[in-house]
Amino acid sequence: MNQLKSQSFCVNCRMNRRNFIKTGCIASAAVSGLATGAGSLYAGENDEPTKIHVIYSLHDVVQPGPDWPNVGYDFGPVMAKFNSELKARCAGFQFIDSMAKGPEDASAILKADETGDVDGYLVFQMNCWNRVVQTIAESGKPVLYADYPFAGSGGFLTYSAGFIRQNKKNAGFVSSSKIEDLTEAVQCFAKAKKAGPSFDFAAAVQQTRVAGTPKAGGLSCLEDHLKTASIDECVKRLKESKILAVRDQNSGPAEPIFGIPMENVSFAEVNQAWERADKDESREIAARWRKNATEVIDVSDETLVTSAAMYLGMKDVLKKHGANAITINCLGGFYGGHIHAYPCLGFHELNNEALVGACECDLRSTASMLTANMLTKGRPGYISDPVIDTSKRQIIYAHCVASNKAFGPEGKTNPFTIMTHSEDRQGASVRSILPLGYLTTSIQINQPTKEILFHQGKAAANDPDDRACRTKLAVEPLGDIEKLFTEWDQWGWHRVTVYGDLKEPIFALADRMGYTIVEEA
Repeated sequence: MNQLKSQSFCVNCRMNRRNFIKTGCIASAAVSGLATGAGSLYAGENDEPTKIHVIYSLHDVVQPGPDWPNVGYDFGPVMAKFNSELKARCAGFQFIDSMAKGPEDASAILKADETGDVDGYLVFQMNCWNRVVQTIAESGKPVLYADYPFAGSGGFLTYSAGFIRQNKKNAGFVSSSKIEDLTEAVQCFAKAKKAGPSFDFAAAVQQTRVAGTPKAGGLSCLEDHLKTASIDECVKRLKESKILAVRDQNSGPAEPIFGIPMENVSFAEVNQAWERADKDESREIAARWRKNATEVIDVSDETLVTSAAMYLGMKDVLKKHGANAITINCLGGFYGGHIHAYPCLGFHELNNEALVGACECDLRSTASMLTANMLTKGRPGYISDPVIDTSKRQIIYAHCVASNKAFGPEGKTNPFTIMTHSEDRQGASVRSILPLGYLTTSIQINQPTKEILFHQGKAAANDPDDRACRTKLAVEPLGDIEKLFTEWDQWGWHRVTVYGDLKEPIFALADRMGYTIVEEA
């Protein structure tokens, strides 16, 4: 049941970068040229091909630092593969291509194209947050916006939702691991060229996207003997809980969130607790992790021991403050030299124990995890950076921290592998092979607007792609996958997923707390 599924498009493609990077800048020195030359026309095609400028939105050909998909990732073969596939599959089109890091590069490209005859733009989001597509979309020409899954997905989802909210008719998007879905959407450029400025390019692309999305599969789920807490009990236990927020070197009281008491704790306090952790106990925990893991990949015994010490330090801090949840600005603390071990394995262990360890000092997600924990009497929430793949009709929840006790401390365990943290290939984190066939509930709490975001899905696969975060639970959503594209610009990227049917209790809890449910599927 828990088998790893197939790789997505172009994961294993390889090509000589020297053959790929042939020409200089297309727009200016700020625009790194990656032109492979204009696509040749096939015999019998129109003498006036549809000319498309392909723009890769990313930091550099070889990724210089930690970010999705990971440090050192070579985009050269990927871009070359996309270029060759587009030319081979899209007769009657002519392609030129460039790289752009941000708005300045995008503006330079548009300026250089003013004297040309470009009919539209295909923008690939290769890293998450490079803001290129916004500038290109302001050109007024048709723009096809494509995600490179597990690489640019955060920005892609957020920026696409923004286009939907703006009713940006010249900007359509593709979120698929199938090259056929991309090239089918490219055909909309020819339709737009023929129809003129009044053509609704976004609607045409959506039509191809919907046509390429499989119909819902069998959505009946395996039996789950979940017994939820009463709403009164849940509210009482939330008020008796406490979240510790470790964001910087500040400490002291903080405003409650969703009725849950909060307290700020400094990096220094956590780091001191890590330093005090019992060395023998740390080694015992590290040995247990190594024994219980299916495999330990590229993680040393020393790193396991320091991770175990961080787990013991966090437990000590939780006990000292009378708290049951902790969330840490982990990358900021580690890269800033304020903490000296990743908390990922410690979070994994805390979540297995019906406590809460949450990434990135994300208070909304921590409150969501704690709420799910209380409603389910101990089941762990799984915080994630989602990716949507319409070709499989899936939303994939990706992160480097996950429990391997999805049904709570007394429930069955699932296999897990210990690996480095994916973005920087350092420290230790977890790839959890989560149970399949069960119903999952995903939520996010937003206190300022008094809303709870909600969707459900059937656990369908564990995606093994090496790009981006280690654990990747793929779920087939219940409802409309197209609607799932609409809220990311308002809610941010994170979602919290828990095993079980929590629809009735979440709706009842929202009613009790005076919150509104936003169903995103």
